[in-house]
Amino acid sequence: MRISSLELGDFRNHANLALTFEAGATTIIGRNGRGKTNIVEAINFLATLGSHRVSSDFPLLRHGTTQAKILANVHKDDRAAQVEIEINDGKQNRVILNGGPLSRPRDILGLVHTVVFAPEDLALVKGDPGDRRKYLDEFATQMSPRVAAVRSDFDKVLKQRNALLKSAGRRALSDSAKQTLDVWNDQFVSHAVSLTTARLEALSSLRPFIESHGDAISGNTEELRATYSSKWLTHVEEDLETQLRDALAHRQQDEIDRGLTLVGPHRDDIDIELAGLPAKNFASHGQSWSIALALRLASFDVLRSHHDDPILILDDVFAELDVRRRERLIASLQGVEQTLVTAAVAEDVPTFLLDQTLVLAD
Repeated sequence: MRISSLELGDFRNHANLALTFEAGATTIIGRNGRGKTNIVEAINFLATLGSHRVSSDFPLLRHGTTQAKILANVHKDDRAAQVEIEINDGKQNRVILNGGPLSRPRDILGLVHTVVFAPEDLALVKGDPGDRRKYLDEFATQMSPRVAAVRSDFDKVLKQRNALLKSAGRRALSDSAKQTLDVWNDQFVSHAVSLTTARLEALSSLRPFIESHGDAISGNTEELRATYSSKWLTHVEEDLETQLRDALAHRQQDEIDRGLTLVGPHRDDIDIELAGLPAKNFASHGQSWSIALALRLASFDVLRSHHDDPILILDDVFAELDVRRRERLIASLQGVEQTLVTAAVAEDVPTFLLDQTLVLAD
């Protein structure tokens, strides 16, 4: 899989930018603030309909504008497609495939696959549980685009259930409110189980590769383990629906008192351990980089085995990696159909990645 051309209109700092790409590795060089990361952010948006840097779309719009555009030509085997995405302020984004608008933007998911390794990935180790949930959810969606609908449905039901709990105002629920809560509980459990199942399947496919990359990076001296963590899901081999209903019943009064849903996949996490210790608390800066690299390379390996090569994006990371970690990352680049690298200076990038270079002028 690769893209041959990219046009950006009012995306971040790019009012009007047009680029072409060849297969293989392309390095984009420019000093900070020139917008090199914005370019690969736009390419990743084609795959995920989201940014790897921010949680909302508004920062993607150039200052003073209300719409940004991404236009790309995508090649997969012997097929080609043109994708245009309009990112709109205050209304739904619009996706146009081969000249025809899609009724739902998420229908484009699955056409493009990317894996991004970026400085923000330290949050996968040191950040909040939401960072690790996002990693798992985005990977699950790339593996199976239907997960996008599962995530959307769950978020909608969670919002409605929270609104009902908040409206109770720490009072005893009326019979009518109890009946309404029962209805929302049924929908919540249904969507929560679907989302959790998708996550468990995703992590199951990732785990062997996470462990093998962790072993390779550490020289087999420190075992890297990743397991799903949930306060309501105590036995993954047992019925998920029963466990979640029991947890909701147990915490119902607490939820009414706080006006908030306290159990469910929106509060779950991935426990990452290095040499038997929680990585978030004990991993050094260098070890955290190794873990983040192992997580991203695992995503790349699984996607590669199930689909065409994803586009591998290395966003300003070589300057942060020591020699050993660079070598491990370089080894993974062999034979990749398209790799996009960003760097402030050419000296930060291995020589063999500089054959095709785009330099952003000052």
